[in-house]
Amino acid sequence: MASTLPRLTPLRAPLPKLRHLRRERLRLADGERTTLYVARYDLRRFDVRVVRLPRPAPLEVYCRANGFDEALVGGFYQRPELTPLGELRTGGVVRRHVPFTAPFDDVRACINVDGSRVAIGRRGDLSDAPAGDLLQAGPLLVRGGALVHGDVEGFSAGSHQFDSDITAGRHPRAAIGLTRRNEVLAVACDGRADDEAGLSMPELAEAMAALGAVQAMNLDGGGSTSLVCGGRLRNVPREAHGIALPGGRTVPTAVVFRRR
Repeated sequence: MASTLPRLTPLRAPLPKLRHLRRERLRLADGERTTLYVARYDLRRFDVRVVRLPRPAPLEVYCRANGFDEALVGGFYQRPELTPLGELRTGGVVRRHVPFTAPFDDVRACINVDGSRVAIGRRGDLSDAPAGDLLQAGPLLVRGGALVHGDVEGFSAGSHQFDSDITAGRHPRAAIGLTRRNEVLAVACDGRADDEAGLSMPELAEAMAALGAVQAMNLDGGGSTSLVCGGRLRNVPREAHGIALPGGRTVPTAVVFRRR
């Protein structure tokens, strides 16, 4: 598929005066379009944390109640209790979660935050008992600046743990990445509407690389896709049938960013 880099164009519609947030209109190879919301967090100025919400809530609601202006949806979960799916650690402590089934538990991508150090990679690339916070989701989208091809992490084979095969089709998506400029990229895209195609997993990987990510991974998406900037939800989460979810879906985990 052709590179998305020449097809990322700033929207003319006004945005709030947030220097770290941009909204891009992405034209896909078949002529369809979708909207990306791209927040950049300079690690010299922002701290990053993984949080498990004490009570699952829409991300904007959680942020407002807990004094966070900046956050991105975290990992997957299982119903009905909304138990996090995939390994979860905060402050070096393993939190209650449902593990991914073997052998995928050892290969699916994670973000690990230890103080000012942020790493994104497959679980086997990280310490067995990493310090700080760890959130497992995946798949890995960009590794060492190169696109990751194929379903190496077994999301199709392990789709019984999800509502559907998350690698199939275009949907609203969320991703997190690291750039060479010591930034964290927090990205969400719209979808499931006539003028919002959403992204496939390969298209999301291309978009992250085009935005400058050298490491990037997929997070929870679909109706859970949520990016809060300046205290407001910026994207438009939608159910599978296209109905908008005002305020977003209830989620159990998030990645939060706080200015130092």
